[in-house]
Amino acid sequence: MAEHSLLEKVLGLRDKFESLQAQLSDPDVISDMKKFVQLNKEYKELAPIIEAGNEYRKMVTDYEMAKDIIANEKDEDLREMAKEEIAEIEPKLPEMEQNIRLLLIPADPQDSKNAIVEIRGGSGGDEAAIFAGDLFRMYSKYFERRGWKCEVTGQSEGAAGGFKEIILKVSGDGVYGVLKYESGVHRVQRVPQTETQGRVHTSAASVAVLPEADEFDIELNMNDIRKDTFCSSGPGGQSVNTTYSAIRLTHIPSGIVVQCQDEKSQLKNFDKALAELRTRLYNMEYEKYLNEISAKRKTMVSTGDRSAKIRTYNYPQSRVTDHRINYTMYNLPVFMDGDIQDVLDQLQIAENAERLKAAE
Repeated sequence: MAEHSLLEKVLGLRDKFESLQAQLSDPDVISDMKKFVQLNKEYKELAPIIEAGNEYRKMVTDYEMAKDIIANEKDEDLREMAKEEIAEIEPKLPEMEQNIRLLLIPADPQDSKNAIVEIRGGSGGDEAAIFAGDLFRMYSKYFERRGWKCEVTGQSEGAAGGFKEIILKVSGDGVYGVLKYESGVHRVQRVPQTETQGRVHTSAASVAVLPEADEFDIELNMNDIRKDTFCSSGPGGQSVNTTYSAIRLTHIPSGIVVQCQDEKSQLKNFDKALAELRTRLYNMEYEKYLNEISAKRKTMVSTGDRSAKIRTYNYPQSRVTDHRINYTMYNLPVFMDGDIQDVLDQLQIAENAERLKAAE
């Protein structure tokens, strides 16, 4: 049955929503980019709650009016119409209430950000690097389906193919909130290309997904950064390999080192490296938050502990198993072709259930 307390909670946010709306039209706020970005983010987060609350309030009002007609109206046609309306509304109310409860729980503020994705070959030597390459292809196909932009910012190729390491920047709507579930160890069971006896081997690759820091998330003191230039290596043509276009940045206080040699332009490589450095510094603090929530959310072992085994890809059985939610499917080629949305949806549902339980 409808809960009026939910309406009260949503109505309590309406004043804040309208205040944000007014502030975003204020020339003084518009001229302060840092403040404008922050207020606009809060406004966008509140918008779906207010919209859901308005829809819910209308439905509750219609429901109560229909009940009043049945109780007080003598016209049978009107009473019949009211009964039909109640029959239509009644089953929708619990679902709407559940949705509003979920919307009222503060979301992870990082979910709306772009993401830095790091894929590294783990145990298994050449086969692990090949599998890291397979994961990169799987994610690339998935990004295409979502219409997200993917840029490779660093890579180290494996001797027999694939990658020892590959780092990507993925841009789009709510990228981190979707991809964060992929952090952890991905295990593969198959006959490696290098195996002559036909034996199944187990190898692994690790995936780390970080929310990309916005320009306003962290202030960098350029005096704390040492910049080195060097010649790029690998494919890219003569100009890439013979000019000092590659950039290495060292953040002296933390010791964090990042480098980028993806572009022919030193300036472009510097901008990419600076963005990655900002993200890594930001994530040093974000890691503390992840460690706090990992103890509370059993399905989210990947966020707090990136060494946790989260998924197994078994080629002989054509099976994919996600160990956090006991999810299994038997169509591995389709999954490896980027059709991973179903498991991501199931992980989202599991996390939402845990968030609701924690809020009770």
